[in-house]
Amino acid sequence: MEYRVLGKSGLKVPELCFGAGTFGGNNEFFKAWAETSQQEADRIVGICMDAGLNFFDTADVYSNGSSETVLGQTLKAYKREDVLISTKTTFRFGEGPNNVGSSRYHIIQQVEGSLKRLGTDYVDVYHMHGFDATTPVEETLNALDQLVRDGKVRYIACSNFSGWHLMKSLSVSERYGWARYVGHQVYYSLVGRDYEWELMPLALDQGVGALVWSPLGWGRLTGKIRRGQPLPEGSRLQAKVVVDNGPQPDEEYLYKVVDALDEVAAETGKTVPQIALNWLLQRPTISTLIIGARNEEQLKQNLGAVGWKLSAEQIAKLDAASALPRAYPYWHQAQFTERNPLPV
Repeated sequence: MEYRVLGKSGLKVPELCFGAGTFGGNNEFFKAWAETSQQEADRIVGICMDAGLNFFDTADVYSNGSSETVLGQTLKAYKREDVLISTKTTFRFGEGPNNVGSSRYHIIQQVEGSLKRLGTDYVDVYHMHGFDATTPVEETLNALDQLVRDGKVRYIACSNFSGWHLMKSLSVSERYGWARYVGHQVYYSLVGRDYEWELMPLALDQGVGALVWSPLGWGRLTGKIRRGQPLPEGSRLQAKVVVDNGPQPDEEYLYKVVDALDEVAAETGKTVPQIALNWLLQRPTISTLIIGARNEEQLKQNLGAVGWKLSAEQIAKLDAASALPRAYPYWHQAQFTERNPLPV
């Protein structure tokens, strides 16, 4: 397992991070992904640690706090300094007008709750799970800066921000000398390349590392979805709540990408998900890929995405199959690569 620097920081993270969203699944959405028990979580984390994957991502809203609780219990078996923990807040957590958002009130309340559930004194990377347009950016960043100064948070990051959301936040941090976002947790996959249009160039320019969520296209690049075949038994895509709340790529486009993945799989002897993950690891700005797993077999397969590299020809084949027309003004800028070179 290689380690990469998280954006413009001194923190080194493994190229794969384990997403603990399946831990303690106790609502409809997360049960569709998996319902990992405490005993199963202990085994999965053990496999990760043995492979050099010591970075674990969760959030307060994952199964209403149960994910943090199960992960915290599991990590008691390890020295705190040997693991990295990422968690998030912003989305609604309980009733009441102040139990949602990125206000000082909600951030402080939620970080205290996360620390208790995780059984730790500090979080290594603390994310704003989404942008809160109802709270001044200055209030959010001032609260986060204080948490860093108090030692409860080591680094701050954001998730699902637009380009202007992120750039405004970085500007405010610079203006006041506050802690800045060093990471951006984003959706990016072979069937979801919008990140490349604006957020990737911004990340290169400003030194923001990408932590990629759902790198297998919301469960579509598992190697089990094929043209003309029904969805496999037990697929999360059988659940309407999962489909409705995630990306919905055109089916023919998806099959075109899967066909290219199958070709590369035949050339390399690797699996479809391993190839899809390896392609991402060779893209600019990527600090880590957040992988999940329903079971040990799935986890071990995903861990096989590292330690080797696709060839330039194979990358070009996947690039071509997954390319889509860009929205304005990106299609216009792409015509003038002399002045707008592609990220490298």
